[in-house]
Amino acid sequence: MDDTRPLTADPTRVGVRDVARAAGVSTQTVSRVINEHPNIRPETRDRVLQAIAALGYRVNNAARTLGTRTTRTLGVIASDATLYGPAVGIAALEAAARDAGRWIATAYSDASDEASVRDAADRLLGQGVDGLIVLAPHAATLTALTGAHPGVAIAALHTGPGAEQQEAGAALAISHLIELGHRRIGRVAGPAEWLEARSREAGMRRALEGPGLEAEPHWSGDWTAAAGAALAGRIAAAVRTPGGPTAVAAANDQMALGLIAGLREAGVDVPGDVSIVGFDDNPDAAFYRPALTTVGLDLAGEARRAVAAVLGERPSAAGAPRLVVRASTAPPR
Repeated sequence: MDDTRPLTADPTRVGVRDVARAAGVSTQTVSRVINEHPNIRPETRDRVLQAIAALGYRVNNAARTLGTRTTRTLGVIASDATLYGPAVGIAALEAAARDAGRWIATAYSDASDEASVRDAADRLLGQGVDGLIVLAPHAATLTALTGAHPGVAIAALHTGPGAEQQEAGAALAISHLIELGHRRIGRVAGPAEWLEARSREAGMRRALEGPGLEAEPHWSGDWTAAAGAALAGRIAAAVRTPGGPTAVAAANDQMALGLIAGLREAGVDVPGDVSIVGFDDNPDAAFYRPALTTVGLDLAGEARRAVAAVLGERPSAAGAPRLVVRASTAPPR
Protein backbone atom coordinates (compact mmCIF):
# COMPACT_ATOMS: atom_id res chain seq x y z
CA MET A 1 0.00 0.00 0.00
CA ASP A 2 1.33 3.41 -0.97
CA ASP A 3 1.77 5.43 2.24
CA THR A 4 2.58 8.72 0.56
CA ARG A 5 0.16 11.64 0.51
CA PRO A 6 -0.14 14.49 -1.98
CA LEU A 7 1.60 17.73 -1.08
CA THR A 8 -1.69 19.54 -1.61
CA ALA A 9 -3.29 17.91 1.45
CA ASP A 10 -5.99 19.74 3.38
CA PRO A 11 -4.04 21.93 5.89
CA THR A 12 -6.74 21.44 8.51
CA ARG A 13 -5.91 17.70 8.52
CA VAL A 14 -2.17 17.85 8.05
CA GLY A 15 -0.23 16.75 11.13
CA VAL A 16 3.35 16.40 12.30
CA ARG A 17 3.49 12.83 10.94
CA ASP A 18 2.62 14.09 7.46
CA VAL A 19 5.39 16.68 7.62
CA ALA A 20 7.87 14.11 8.90
CA ARG A 21 6.95 11.69 6.12
CA ALA A 22 7.31 14.35 3.41
CA ALA A 23 10.66 15.56 4.78
CA GLY A 24 12.02 12.07 5.41
CA VAL A 25 12.68 12.74 9.11
CA SER A 26 11.25 11.69 12.46
CA THR A 27 8.33 13.44 14.12
CA GLN A 28 10.73 14.43 16.92
CA THR A 29 12.90 16.26 14.38
CA VAL A 30 9.86 18.12 13.04
CA SER A 31 8.96 19.13 16.59
CA ARG A 32 12.46 20.42 17.20
CA VAL A 33 12.38 22.51 14.04
CA ILE A 34 8.97 23.97 14.95
CA ASN A 35 10.23 24.84 18.43
CA GLU A 36 13.48 26.32 17.04
CA HIS A 37 15.81 23.84 18.70
CA PRO A 38 19.39 24.99 18.00
CA ASN A 39 20.94 21.57 17.35
CA ILE A 40 19.40 20.90 13.94
CA ARG A 41 21.50 20.68 10.79
CA PRO A 42 20.64 23.50 8.36
CA GLU A 43 19.85 21.13 5.50
CA THR A 44 17.48 19.15 7.74
CA ARG A 45 15.77 22.31 8.94
CA ASP A 46 15.33 23.48 5.33
CA ARG A 47 13.74 20.16 4.32
CA VAL A 48 11.28 20.32 7.19
CA LEU A 49 10.39 23.96 6.51
CA GLN A 50 9.86 23.19 2.82
CA ALA A 51 7.56 20.33 3.74
CA ILE A 52 5.62 22.55 6.13
CA ALA A 53 5.17 25.16 3.40
CA ALA A 54 4.22 22.63 0.74
CA LEU A 55 1.66 20.90 2.94
CA GLY A 56 0.30 24.10 4.41
CA TYR A 57 0.85 22.76 7.92
CA ARG A 58 -0.28 25.11 10.67
CA VAL A 59 1.50 25.05 14.00
CA ASN A 60 -0.78 24.30 16.93
CA ASN A 61 0.13 26.95 19.49
CA ALA A 62 -1.51 25.03 22.31
CA ALA A 63 0.65 22.01 21.55
CA ARG A 64 3.73 24.20 21.18
CA THR A 65 3.04 25.73 24.58
CA LEU A 66 2.99 22.31 26.20
CA GLY A 67 6.40 21.53 24.74
CA THR A 68 8.12 24.89 25.15
CA ARG A 69 6.21 26.74 27.90
CA THR A 70 5.81 29.69 25.54
CA THR A 71 3.12 30.85 23.14
CA ARG A 72 5.55 33.17 21.35
CA THR A 73 2.91 35.85 21.85
CA LEU A 74 3.26 39.14 23.71
CA GLY A 75 0.30 40.90 25.27
CA VAL A 76 -0.25 44.60 24.57
CA ILE A 77 -2.55 46.66 26.78
CA ALA A 78 -3.70 49.71 24.86
CA SER A 79 -6.10 52.59 25.34
CA ASP A 80 -7.36 55.54 23.32
CA ALA A 81 -6.44 53.81 20.05
CA THR A 82 -8.36 56.47 18.09
CA LEU A 83 -5.49 58.88 18.85
CA TYR A 84 -2.49 58.96 16.54
CA GLY A 85 0.15 58.09 19.16
CA PRO A 86 -1.41 54.87 20.52
CA ALA A 87 -2.49 53.75 17.05
CA VAL A 88 1.00 53.96 15.56
CA GLY A 89 2.44 52.53 18.78
CA ILE A 90 0.42 49.34 18.30
CA ALA A 91 1.61 49.05 14.70
CA ALA A 92 5.23 49.59 15.77
CA LEU A 93 4.96 46.95 18.50
CA GLU A 94 3.43 44.46 16.07
CA ALA A 95 6.33 44.96 13.64
CA ALA A 96 8.95 44.73 16.42
CA ALA A 97 7.39 41.57 17.81
CA ARG A 98 7.28 40.00 14.35
CA ASP A 99 10.96 40.80 13.82
CA ALA A 100 11.64 39.00 17.11
CA GLY A 101 9.69 35.95 15.93
CA ARG A 102 6.66 36.78 18.08
CA TRP A 103 3.07 37.88 17.66
CA ILE A 104 1.02 40.29 19.70
CA ALA A 105 -2.40 39.96 21.27
CA THR A 106 -4.03 43.29 22.11
CA ALA A 107 -6.53 44.08 24.84
CA TYR A 108 -8.06 47.54 25.17
CA SER A 109 -8.76 49.20 28.50
CA ASP A 110 -9.53 52.55 30.11
CA ALA A 111 -6.06 53.66 31.09
CA SER A 112 -7.44 55.79 33.94
CA ASP A 113 -9.30 52.85 35.49
CA GLU A 114 -7.13 50.46 37.51
CA ALA A 115 -9.73 47.69 37.41
CA SER A 116 -10.04 47.98 33.62
CA VAL A 117 -6.27 47.67 33.15
CA ARG A 118 -6.11 44.67 35.49
CA ASP A 119 -8.97 42.99 33.62
CA ALA A 120 -7.11 43.50 30.33
CA ALA A 121 -3.95 42.01 31.84
CA ASP A 122 -5.85 39.03 33.24
CA ARG A 123 -7.45 38.40 29.86
CA LEU A 124 -4.09 38.40 28.10
CA LEU A 125 -2.34 36.33 30.76
CA GLY A 126 -5.18 33.84 30.52
CA GLN A 127 -4.17 33.34 26.89
CA GLY A 128 -0.66 32.39 28.02
CA VAL A 129 1.20 35.43 26.66
CA ASP A 130 4.93 35.54 27.42
CA GLY A 131 4.85 39.09 28.83
CA LEU A 132 2.98 42.38 28.75
CA ILE A 133 3.68 45.73 27.11
CA VAL A 134 1.62 48.70 28.25
CA LEU A 135 0.98 51.41 25.69
CA ALA A 136 0.36 55.03 26.80
CA PRO A 137 0.07 54.17 30.50
CA HIS A 138 -1.15 56.25 33.40
CA ALA A 139 1.23 56.35 36.36
CA ALA A 140 -1.16 54.85 38.90
CA THR A 141 -2.42 52.02 36.71
CA LEU A 142 1.09 51.00 35.64
CA THR A 143 2.17 50.79 39.29
CA ALA A 144 -0.91 48.76 40.15
CA LEU A 145 -0.33 46.41 37.24
CA THR A 146 3.28 45.63 38.13
CA GLY A 147 2.28 45.14 41.76
CA ALA A 148 -0.49 42.70 40.84
CA HIS A 149 1.74 40.54 38.63
CA PRO A 150 5.25 40.56 40.18
CA GLY A 151 6.34 37.43 38.29
CA VAL A 152 5.34 38.68 34.84
CA ALA A 153 7.70 40.53 32.49
CA ILE A 154 6.08 43.96 31.99
CA ALA A 155 7.38 46.89 29.95
CA ALA A 156 5.88 50.23 28.97
CA LEU A 157 6.52 51.90 25.66
CA HIS A 158 7.28 55.35 27.05
CA THR A 159 9.08 54.75 30.36
CA GLY A 160 12.78 54.51 31.14
CA PRO A 161 14.77 55.32 27.99
CA GLY A 162 11.45 55.96 26.26
CA ALA A 163 10.64 58.74 28.73
CA GLU A 164 14.06 60.25 28.13
CA GLN A 165 13.33 60.37 24.41
CA GLN A 166 10.02 62.08 25.09
CA GLU A 167 11.75 64.71 27.21
CA ALA A 168 14.49 65.24 24.65
CA GLY A 169 11.95 65.67 21.86
CA ALA A 170 9.97 68.25 23.82
CA ALA A 171 13.14 70.16 24.66
CA LEU A 172 14.06 70.08 20.96
CA ALA A 173 10.75 71.77 20.07
CA ILE A 174 11.36 74.55 22.59
CA SER A 175 14.97 74.97 21.51
CA HIS A 176 13.82 75.51 17.92
CA LEU A 177 11.56 78.36 19.03
CA ILE A 178 14.36 79.90 21.09
CA GLU A 179 16.73 79.73 18.12
CA LEU A 180 14.14 81.62 16.06
CA GLY A 181 14.29 84.41 18.63
CA HIS A 182 11.22 83.68 20.76
CA ARG A 183 11.58 84.48 24.46
CA ARG A 184 7.95 84.33 25.58
CA ILE A 185 6.81 80.77 24.90
CA GLY A 186 3.53 79.26 26.07
CA ARG A 187 2.74 75.57 26.05
CA VAL A 188 -0.24 73.22 25.83
CA ALA A 189 0.33 70.08 27.87
CA GLY A 190 -1.37 66.70 27.58
CA PRO A 191 -3.42 65.09 30.37
CA ALA A 192 -1.36 65.21 33.58
CA GLU A 193 -2.08 61.58 34.50
CA TRP A 194 -0.39 60.26 31.35
CA LEU A 195 3.29 59.40 31.77
CA GLU A 196 3.90 60.48 28.19
CA ALA A 197 2.42 63.92 28.89
CA ARG A 198 4.53 64.27 32.03
CA SER A 199 7.71 63.51 30.13
CA ARG A 200 6.93 66.02 27.40
CA GLU A 201 6.01 68.69 29.93
CA ALA A 202 9.26 68.06 31.85
CA GLY A 203 11.27 68.44 28.64
CA MET A 204 9.57 71.73 27.78
CA ARG A 205 10.07 73.16 31.26
CA ARG A 206 13.73 72.17 31.27
CA ALA A 207 14.34 73.90 27.95
CA LEU A 208 12.59 77.04 29.20
CA GLU A 209 14.94 77.47 32.17
CA GLY A 210 17.56 79.36 30.14
CA PRO A 211 18.44 83.02 30.76
CA GLY A 212 16.32 85.69 29.14
CA LEU A 213 13.24 83.49 28.87
CA GLU A 214 10.01 84.73 30.40
CA ALA A 215 7.50 82.50 32.15
CA GLU A 216 4.32 82.35 30.09
CA PRO A 217 0.90 80.86 30.84
CA HIS A 218 0.37 77.22 30.04
CA TRP A 219 -2.75 75.22 29.31
CA SER A 220 -3.65 71.52 29.08
CA GLY A 221 -5.88 69.36 26.90
CA ASP A 222 -6.83 65.75 26.30
CA TRP A 223 -4.67 65.16 23.17
CA THR A 224 -7.56 65.85 20.75
CA ALA A 225 -7.91 68.55 18.10
CA ALA A 226 -11.15 69.56 19.82
CA ALA A 227 -9.21 70.35 22.98
CA GLY A 228 -6.80 72.57 21.04
CA ALA A 229 -9.68 74.40 19.38
CA ALA A 230 -11.41 74.90 22.74
CA LEU A 231 -8.28 76.60 24.11
CA ALA A 232 -7.87 78.89 21.09
CA GLY A 233 -9.93 81.78 22.49
CA ARG A 234 -7.91 81.95 25.71
CA ILE A 235 -4.63 81.62 23.85
CA ALA A 236 -5.65 84.29 21.32
CA ALA A 237 -6.36 86.67 24.21
CA ALA A 238 -2.96 85.91 25.74
CA VAL A 239 -1.21 86.52 22.39
CA ARG A 240 -2.94 89.91 22.03
CA THR A 241 -1.97 90.96 25.56
CA PRO A 242 1.16 93.17 25.62
CA GLY A 243 4.06 90.98 26.64
CA GLY A 244 2.09 87.84 25.83
CA PRO A 245 3.51 84.70 24.19
CA THR A 246 4.92 84.90 20.69
CA ALA A 247 5.05 81.11 20.35
CA VAL A 248 3.20 78.09 21.75
CA ALA A 249 4.44 74.49 21.93
CA ALA A 250 1.68 71.86 21.92
CA ALA A 251 2.30 68.41 23.41
CA ASN A 252 0.97 66.68 20.30
CA ASP A 253 0.07 67.46 16.70
CA GLN A 254 -3.67 66.94 17.09
CA MET A 255 -3.99 69.63 19.76
CA ALA A 256 -1.80 71.88 17.60
CA LEU A 257 -4.15 71.30 14.65
CA GLY A 258 -7.20 72.34 16.65
CA LEU A 259 -5.34 75.32 18.07
CA ILE A 260 -4.30 76.58 14.64
CA ALA A 261 -7.86 76.26 13.34
CA GLY A 262 -9.27 78.06 16.38
CA LEU A 263 -6.71 80.85 16.20
CA ARG A 264 -7.53 81.41 12.55
CA GLU A 265 -11.21 81.83 13.44
CA ALA A 266 -10.19 84.30 16.16
CA GLY A 267 -8.22 86.36 13.63
CA VAL A 268 -4.78 85.35 14.91
CA ASP A 269 -2.25 84.59 12.17
CA VAL A 270 0.09 81.60 12.43
CA PRO A 271 3.04 82.19 12.31
CA GLY A 272 2.70 85.94 11.84
CA ASP A 273 1.21 86.62 15.28
CA VAL A 274 2.27 83.42 17.04
CA SER A 275 4.37 80.41 16.08
CA ILE A 276 3.01 76.93 16.80
CA VAL A 277 5.05 73.72 17.14
CA GLY A 278 3.62 70.23 17.71
CA PHE A 279 4.90 66.80 18.62
CA ASP A 280 4.59 63.32 16.99
CA ASP A 281 5.15 64.14 13.30
CA ASN A 282 1.69 62.91 12.38
CA PRO A 283 1.71 62.16 8.61
CA ASP A 284 -1.09 64.72 8.20
CA ALA A 285 0.99 67.49 9.81
CA ALA A 286 2.52 68.45 6.45
CA PHE A 287 -0.98 69.19 5.15
CA TYR A 288 -2.15 71.47 7.96
CA ARG A 289 -2.56 75.12 7.02
CA PRO A 290 0.05 76.27 7.70
CA ALA A 291 2.07 73.06 7.57
CA LEU A 292 3.06 72.17 11.13
CA THR A 293 6.56 72.26 12.54
CA THR A 294 6.81 69.23 14.80
CA VAL A 295 9.06 66.65 16.45
CA GLY A 296 9.17 62.98 15.49
CA LEU A 297 10.29 60.04 17.61
CA ASP A 298 11.85 56.76 16.53
CA LEU A 299 8.75 54.73 17.44
CA ALA A 300 10.11 51.65 15.70
CA GLY A 301 13.21 51.80 17.89
CA GLU A 302 11.14 52.38 21.02
CA ALA A 303 8.98 49.38 20.15
CA ARG A 304 12.04 47.18 19.66
CA ARG A 305 13.32 48.31 23.06
CA ALA A 306 10.04 47.41 24.78
CA VAL A 307 9.87 43.99 23.10
CA ALA A 308 13.48 43.26 24.03
CA ALA A 309 12.81 44.28 27.63
CA VAL A 310 9.92 41.82 27.93
CA LEU A 311 12.00 39.04 26.34
CA GLY A 312 14.93 39.72 28.68
CA GLU A 313 17.20 40.68 25.81
CA ARG A 314 19.59 43.62 25.44
CA PRO A 315 17.80 46.28 23.40
CA SER A 316 19.43 48.52 20.85
CA ALA A 317 19.12 52.27 21.43
CA ALA A 318 16.36 54.10 19.63
CA GLY A 319 17.25 56.92 17.26
CA ALA A 320 17.30 60.48 18.55
CA PRO A 321 14.20 62.68 18.22
CA ARG A 322 14.13 64.72 15.01
CA LEU A 323 12.86 68.23 14.39
CA VAL A 324 10.73 68.69 11.26
CA VAL A 325 10.60 72.40 10.39
CA ARG A 326 7.62 73.62 8.39
CA ALA A 327 5.63 76.82 7.93
CA SER A 328 3.97 77.17 11.34
CA THR A 329 7.07 78.64 13.00
CA ALA A 330 8.93 81.84 12.17
CA PRO A 331 10.93 84.53 13.99
CA PRO A 332 8.75 86.85 16.14
CA ARG A 333 7.65 90.10 14.55
